[in-house]
Parts: sequence; C-alpha cells; structure tokens
Amino acid sequence: MKRNNSVFKLFALVGLISVSTQAFSQDLVDKVVAIVGTKVILHSDIEKQYVQYVAQGGVETSDVRCTILDQLLLQKLMINQADIDSVTVADAQVEGELDRRMRYYIKQIGSEEKLEEYFHTSIRQLKSEFRDIIKEQLLVQTMQSRITKDVSASPSDARTYFESIPVDSLPYMDAEMEIAQIVKMPVVTPAEKLAVRNELEEYRKKILSGEGDFAVYAALYSKDPSSAKKGGELGFFERGTMVPEFEAAAFTLKPGEISPVIETKFGFHILQLIERRGDQINIRHILLQPTTDDAALAASVRQLDSLRTQIISGTITFEDAAQKFSSDDETKNNGGLLINPETNTTKLSPDKIDRLLFFQVDSMELGKVSAPLIMNTPDGKTAYRLVMLKSRTQPHKANLRDDYTKIQEVATSEKQNKVMSEWVAKKIKTTYIQFNDDSINCAQLDHWKKQTN
Repeated sequence: MKRNNSVFKLFALVGLISVSTQAFSQDLVDKVVAIVGTKVILHSDIEKQYVQYVAQGGVETSDVRCTILDQLLLQKLMINQADIDSVTVADAQVEGELDRRMRYYIKQIGSEEKLEEYFHTSIRQLKSEFRDIIKEQLLVQTMQSRITKDVSASPSDARTYFESIPVDSLPYMDAEMEIAQIVKMPVVTPAEKLAVRNELEEYRKKILSGEGDFAVYAALYSKDPSSAKKGGELGFFERGTMVPEFEAAAFTLKPGEISPVIETKFGFHILQLIERRGDQINIRHILLQPTTDDAALAASVRQLDSLRTQIISGTITFEDAAQKFSSDDETKNNGGLLINPETNTTKLSPDKIDRLLFFQVDSMELGKVSAPLIMNTPDGKTAYRLVMLKSRTQPHKANLRDDYTKIQEVATSEKQNKVMSEWVAKKIKTTYIQFNDDSINCAQLDHWKKQTN
C-alpha cells in the first residue's frame, strides 16, 4: 500500500518550478527504456525527473530511479488506456491549469521577470514547454476519477481507519487557516484608457514614418519588463499561447508589419511581426497600461466600506457579497475562500499565505470582517480587499473531532488506492509491456515484468 500511495500522489503533486527541461543536459545518447501499449518511456524521461528530485533536496539513493520508472509506467498505462477509451481533456482546461500554475509560481518567486530569469526563457516559452506535460497529468487525473468515482469512505470507514493507527504514530497537524476575501480593483476611467491609446498611436505613427525604431520604443516605454529589455521581443509561440485579442492581431501580420492599437486584459499594445516559422511566430510588442489615480483607489475603499457595513448588519452574507462584487475570479465563486494550489483545498498553513496577508489576519477574531486592506495583485497592480478569517487550528496531534475531514479523505484515498491497484493488475495482464534489456533492474518493477515473461 505504501508503494501505491507514493505512486498515485505523483499526479497531484508533480510541480514545474524546480527544473526546466531546458536545464537538463542530454550528454548521453537517449534510448527507449520501456514501452507500454503505444507509449514510450525514454532514458531522458527518467533522468529529468531524477534531476528534479535531487534539485528539490531529495536524497540520492539507488532505488530513486526505480521509483521514478515505476511512476512513469503507471502514468503511461493510464494514458494508453485513455486513448483506448477515447478519454480527452479540453484545450481550455489545459490552458486554465497552465495559467493557474504559472500564477502560483510567479507569486512564489516574486515576479514574472524573476521566473523568466530563473529559467532563462520567457513565460510563453515555459507554457509551450510544459503544455504537453500538463495535458498528460490532466489525462491521468481524469482516468483516476473515472476508475474511482464511486469509491468513498463512510463515517464508519473513517473511524475504523483512524483507530487502526497506533496512538504513538498519530501525526501532528500543522496550524491552518481558512481565509475569505472580497477584492475590489480600482476602475480605470475612459479618459485614462483614451490617453494611453493616444500615446501608443503616436509611437505607431513615428515608427511607421521612420522617425523611431520599434525595438527602441519598446525598450524605453513598454510596461512589459521581461520583453522590454529585449526590444519588445517575445520569442516564438504558437496559437493558444496568448490571449485571444493578441493572437487575432499577431497571426494576421506580415513580416515587418505593425498592428493597429489593440486592447487586452493586460492593457494596450502595438505589435510587429519579426518572423514566421511554420505554425509559430515571433513578435515584438509595446505594452502600455492605464494607471489608476488616488480617486479611483479611494472609490474602491468606499465601496468596500459600504459592503462591510452591509455584511456586519446582516443585509448580505460575506459569501454572497464575494460572488456579486469581488473582482477576483479565482475566489469569487468559492465564497471568497482562498485555495491552496498544492492541495486544492481551502486549508492554508502559515507558510502558504502571503506574508502581508498573514500579518493582517493573524490577530483577527473568527468571523470578523476586516476594514479595507491594501494588496498587490499578481500582475503588480494595487487593489483593496475585505478579509474574513473563517477558521483557525493550532498545531495538534490528529484527532477525529478536529481532523475528521482529513481522516475521511485519507480513508477514502486508501480505498481508492486499493481499487486502483486492482485496476492496474488487471490492465497489466492485457496491455503490451516491453522492457529494454538494459533497463534498470529493480525488484519493485517485477509486477510489471510478469507481463513480458
């Protein structure tokens, strides 16, 4: 059972931040290690994950590569079965997950620029690099959900599982909080938008007339710092990488041609096509963003003050107010509750909470609504929000009263792992599995090799 736990957690916990595939040096000649159905596992697939494991502080032991190969075999078995069963994931779902992870990693590392410096490439190229990885992970998650959709742990199962754990082996649970927010972005006035549009129009006229150079203007004036230092150049990307308005303009350009001013959620742009290479294009752009003045920020504060009064008086609940009035799309439909991206739950340990927010809520009483608090959005803009501390737990030894939900989740996971193990054993018997003669020799892979014998 322990082996299965570590295997199945792979698909929920695999991250992108530690090692880029560009950082992996393939000095050795690559080779096929194993084939599962129509899916191939390469030596480089194992080595990339091994490098990532070590970079995350993992201990280098002789069986690490065996464990990685075990996980890859399971992953390929499920993806192969997804092909057979015509199970797919929508492109929109892949893009949404890519965006969510990128936002999380940008928040962790500090800014888009720092993330790009870390990987020595652009955000768009990172997304392109990881798109297939994310798609495979989502396929595996979809297959797992189909296989275990009817499996759950009853209260009796949860209690039985908890009572099976020796008292001296009960884990200590970290302190956790549930935090809800209502975010109000300051409104950008039509006059501010028009001013930015007119400024870009002037740049465009001067570039078209030969008075100025696009790359120079981008370096001097663009508000996209990662591309500005490269003369506005974004690097090659394909369709589905950028927001729709940007792509609609970019892919219609001819080499050297400059687009009209376009508006996206990031601001206003003008684009210049540098080169087209098959289905990919390389673009320069200049981005200008309307600024919000003190009056707009003050208006946001007044709106939040009014909402706070209504919530405290009972005219509206915090949850309804978040859904109707919050500017944060990620939390508004969840009653304003922040989500832990690593666990996909609302439980946040202190180290997973933005430092400023933690200090703002640490001394709050449960259920109390804060005054409007200043915040910085992931794209660096200033906004205000109301915050409510929904729950708080102190570090403690696990017990059924405080940790029933988690215990039930673990009990459910145990039942699901059993069902998954039975499914894997069945599919191994009916799926073509072939190992290279020089494959890693590991006892833990014997259950896969029985098929080949």
